[in-house]
Amino acid sequence: MTIAITVIVLLYDFYQETALGQNGNHLLLVISALLIFAITYLGIDYLVRFYSKKQIQKMATELPKDFFVDPTNVGFKELSEKLNRSASELDMINEMETYRKEYIGNVSHELKTPLFSIQGYIETLLDGAVENLKIRDKYLSRVGKSVERLITIVNDLDMINRFEAGEIKLNVSKFEVNALAREVFDMLDLEAQARNAQLSVSSELPQVFVLADKQKIEQVLINLIANAIHYANRKEPHITVRTTVLKTKVLIEVQDNGMGMKPEALPRIFERFYRVESSRNRRKGGSGLGLAIVKHILEAHNETIHVESIYLEGTKFGFFLERAP
Repeated sequence: MTIAITVIVLLYDFYQETALGQNGNHLLLVISALLIFAITYLGIDYLVRFYSKKQIQKMATELPKDFFVDPTNVGFKELSEKLNRSASELDMINEMETYRKEYIGNVSHELKTPLFSIQGYIETLLDGAVENLKIRDKYLSRVGKSVERLITIVNDLDMINRFEAGEIKLNVSKFEVNALAREVFDMLDLEAQARNAQLSVSSELPQVFVLADKQKIEQVLINLIANAIHYANRKEPHITVRTTVLKTKVLIEVQDNGMGMKPEALPRIFERFYRVESSRNRRKGGSGLGLAIVKHILEAHNETIHVESIYLEGTKFGFFLERAP
């Protein structure tokens, strides 16, 4: 391009100094300039394309053999699209590898805690503490609780894996969801009393019937309510199950006035073993899989769960179920 401009300027000066230029015949000048510009432009364009194609074909032949079907007939567009797809796939693989490492670390941590507790109690008993009946009974009770936690973790992992594999089938039936919520309250009454938590059902109708798998929705409510009790850190914690009847759906919400969650934690709370707390340490019990199980159960019902939370003010989980006629 620079060469063409230089040639045009020289020609223009030449014709200005000649009789042709003095006679005002600039047509030949314009035509000559356009021809020189076109020839120069096309020549440079050809050289660039030729060189680029050679370089692209060289790059294509250096990639794995199955990267392109025909590496000798690859253009810049094909190479760019293929590399972009490969970069996306590589990013996905890296994300999956990061998740795998974190998942294995979490599983190891969850299993290690009760196992080490069992080992410590048994070693203490073997060292002579078994002769003291008070210590023996206390330690055996703690061993039993640690074994129960191990069983809970294994059962929850098995449930999630079976959900993901599509091996768990739903047993859909008609049931009254307010009554089910009260049954769950009775199951968790001791935990609620230990935290001085008040449990209540709020509904616009005395009875609300839904179509779903009653046993699995019961598990959803147990997990959500137990989670709310666990994080009840106020003087007067209050947990409410609210049902709202729509045309063909029933909205079920579990709301608490607990510690809430920071915005950055919300996208990850349904991951296996994810902890809202900065430390992995738990104050007691649980498999760390409760919310992941809730997510899978509702997805099996073709529903999703949503969450709203304000840090230090409270959290609300909500999901829909089919309304029974």
